[in-house]
Amino acid sequence: MDIARLRKGSGPTVRRMLLGHELRQYREQRGISREDAGNRIRASASKISRMELGRVGFKLRDIEDLLKMYGVTDRKVIKQFLEVARESNKPGWWKEYGDSLHKWFVRYVGFEEAADHIRIYESQFVPGLLQTEEYAREIISGGVETDMVTEQRIEARLRRQQRLDRDKDMRMWVILDEAAVRRPIGGKPRGREIMRGQLRRLIEFCKDYDNITLQIVPFEVGAHAAEAGSFTLLRYSDFELADLLYLEQLTDGEIVDRRNVVEAYTKAMTRLSVAAATPDETLEMLEEMLADLERD
Repeated sequence: MDIARLRKGSGPTVRRMLLGHELRQYREQRGISREDAGNRIRASASKISRMELGRVGFKLRDIEDLLKMYGVTDRKVIKQFLEVARESNKPGWWKEYGDSLHKWFVRYVGFEEAADHIRIYESQFVPGLLQTEEYAREIISGGVETDMVTEQRIEARLRRQQRLDRDKDMRMWVILDEAAVRRPIGGKPRGREIMRGQLRRLIEFCKDYDNITLQIVPFEVGAHAAEAGSFTLLRYSDFELADLLYLEQLTDGEIVDRRNVVEAYTKAMTRLSVAAATPDETLEMLEEMLADLERD
């Protein structure tokens, strides 16, 4: 195992994913089923699957037992695995907000933080990573007075955004339906100022962030490849890890790794990029929207 390579991850989630990937390779090389591996550590085949996908933490004893089963006897290699397992079990910064954020979203943030390429299609609102604080506050609070939980959710969203300035190697490709940009957020007259600020922020992303690509699907396109709604694709190109798909519903969120499903959404993203305005045309659209708001 290349321990230095594992440490390139920005948090515990990528370490768990990479550790699980290594364990899966050892298991498959020996021709051992998940059921037999699960029996070795007094667990189920589904537990082995979750471990190999980086969905759960690791018990050091389980790591040792599995490595022995897979024929790994080199104490140096075992020590490296155990060291990475300890690091992967440390909580990420997002755990600080565990009481205020939904459990399924806390899990997603870990995968988002580890991805080096984030692709988003959004049909309803400006994505959380691109929102101004005022826009985010209005979305999260629903326009009512905030409480401590709401304030923590706002703080967590702004904390996620810090990576956009900190990690210039992370690439982001966002396609927005025109409705997501034009939908007014906040009541009058404050809502107009919120939208002006949000449009200025999107224009800033277009002009000043080389690692962010922004496109808008104009109304005139009509029906398109993502009629089913918003989605996010996460890629880990520095490592031998499969892309993940994130789908969010009203009361839940799902991380999908089924290859055929991920590929279908990847193709939809490509078709959307063709139907959407180019990045330069998108900048012009945003500037026109801002000009319209400033004239009113």
